[in-house]
Parts: sequence; C-alpha cells; structure tokens
Amino acid sequence: MKLMFASDIHGALPACQQVLDIFAASDAQWLIILGDVLNHGPRNALPEGYAPAQVAEQLNAVASRVIAVRGNCDSEVDQMLLSFPITAPWQQVLLPEQRLFLTHGHLYHPEKLPPLGHSDVLVFGHTHIPVAEQRGDIFLFNPGSVSIPKGGYPASYGMLDGEQMRVHNLENHDVIAQVCITP
Repeated sequence: MKLMFASDIHGALPACQQVLDIFAASDAQWLIILGDVLNHGPRNALPEGYAPAQVAEQLNAVASRVIAVRGNCDSEVDQMLLSFPITAPWQQVLLPEQRLFLTHGHLYHPEKLPPLGHSDVLVFGHTHIPVAEQRGDIFLFNPGSVSIPKGGYPASYGMLDGEQMRVHNLENHDVIAQVCITP
C-alpha cells in the first residue's frame, strides 16, 4: 500500500496545489490530511497564498481519495466547505500486521499516546516538525507542514511505500527523515 500524508495546509493555495500535483503523480491510494486544513490559526502568520475557499475547491476534487482528521484550527465552518469529513479527532488505517493511528497531534502526541500495540504507528502533525522514528515498540511519524514549516525545516509531506515511511521536502522531494516500520 502506498499512502501520502500532508499536514497543516492552513489555507495556503500554492502549498495545496503542490501537494495535489505530487499526489496525482504518485501511485498513492489515499491522501491522508492530518488537520489544520483551511484556517491559519491565531498563532500563525498568514501563509503565502492564503485562500481557504480555493483550497477547499482543490481538495474537494479528490474528496473520494482523502482520509482526514480534525486539527486544532479546523471548525464546523471549515467542514461546510469540504466534501470529505474532517471532524473526527482520529482515524485508523489497518495494515496487514499493524495499524496507523492518525491524529492531528494536539490531543494525542508522543508525550500523550493513545493505546497502541506492538509496531503500531502514531501519525500526527501539529508541531510542523518532521519526525520518522521508532520509540520502543512503536513508531512515530510526522510529515511536518506543507505551508508553515518550523524548526528550520523546509515545507514537507510524507509517504508510506511498503514498509518505508519517509518525509520529503515539498520543493525538491529530498528525503528529510525516514523509518522502516517492519513489525
């Protein structure tokens, strides 16, 4: 299975278009959006190309291939613009021998884990900082932010291809971080 991950779009149209171009060129089955889709949030400056209504239109074009969770900046008003559900605080993707627990990162995160089993993967956003690592018997994966990167990292997205989870630079697709999630 191949999956693409994007987090913290925050209404940035140029970043959203890049994500959708990459998604279209990949053979990923699903685009997983880890929250903070349309709103920039009160703690963030407006991202380049802030256009939430146009971001909603772009994402609605691939709604049948999106799995999304609610971020701390997402609201009921945002849901009214989107054709795919974003109000669940978490989702799960079941792989043959493990699961991906998808969440934004403000409720569940590495310091406050949900119940996870051996080799499960906590997939989260919120911090805008890429992570791909094993911690004990679980894995942590954060694709960073496509629009407002932090920590000196570039804008980034994630991919799961087989057992490899990688964070890629949004501009040049270089690998920033990676982990093999072998059960």
